[in-house]
Amino acid sequence: MSVLLSILAVGIALYLILYYNVIRGSRCTSPVTLKGKTAIVTGSNTGIGKATALDLAKRGARVILACRSKQKAEAAVYDIRRESGSNEVVFMHLDLGSLKSVRSFAETFLKTELRLDLLINNAGMLGPGYTEDGFGMVFGVNHLGHFLLTCLLLDRLKECGPSRVVNVSALLHRLGSVDFALLGTHKDLVPGQSTWHNFRAYCHSKLCNVLFTRELANRLEGTSVTTYSLHPGVIHTEFGRNLKLWQRLFLEPISKLFFMDAERGAQTTLYCALQEGIEPLSGRYFSSCALQEVSAKGRDDALARKLWEVLDHRIGLSLLPERTPQIS
Repeated sequence: MSVLLSILAVGIALYLILYYNVIRGSRCTSPVTLKGKTAIVTGSNTGIGKATALDLAKRGARVILACRSKQKAEAAVYDIRRESGSNEVVFMHLDLGSLKSVRSFAETFLKTELRLDLLINNAGMLGPGYTEDGFGMVFGVNHLGHFLLTCLLLDRLKECGPSRVVNVSALLHRLGSVDFALLGTHKDLVPGQSTWHNFRAYCHSKLCNVLFTRELANRLEGTSVTTYSLHPGVIHTEFGRNLKLWQRLFLEPISKLFFMDAERGAQTTLYCALQEGIEPLSGRYFSSCALQEVSAKGRDDALARKLWEVLDHRIGLSLLPERTPQIS
């Protein structure tokens, strides 16, 4: 019995060490207030997106919850208004799996809102399926929809500068790659829809987020708009809601025990959105509220430029002239 108690005590001690030094993560300590500012947060009806929107609302920002589910988003609006004491929190419909919806959202926003100071591309998913336009769902939602949304809103961001674009990526971008041949033949970065393919698609989409951030920063050089990508940490949220039942049942107890909660997971997003003095680091990647290095592919400016050009051609954009890469 004493041996078992000793093992249990050691296990608890190791977990506490892990929790307080790794799992909890760092906090954004910026005192910035956002009165008179407007922010869009995609995927903000739950998880770290909702926690991000709540923090911004508490700082006085007008916050647009850009979400697909009206029912969930309106419930989130109610929660955030109640907790923040602000009525400047509204829902606007956005389905990142539909390029038509993205264009409609941007058109409506530009007609009804005078400002845009923060665009936080937070929404993400992991699971099978295809978008309305025939792209792989993971690639379409995690990257392509945000790419189009950002481009459509850039003029407003520049008018309201200094402003920021924050792209929520992930550490798993290190396992990603970009297969342009597959993108041409399958409208996706993976050839199938198995669980393994879905995981690979997620990694690839997160690399695309990092590459997009770098290329966007290069093209925005000399403007008052800066952009950052980030790894939020490993978070216990509804992110895996599109997984199979057995996969969710397997991951649920692990995530509750070892993953950060949504409020902790939002801290690096908030750091990139609010921290003063990081403007010279536009295009870079952050984690735990600190600058981090990305993978070798994530630093490939030629790859970033090609990805932009291919997607530009795919969805009919011709925005922002090329600029000489400046990111070290």
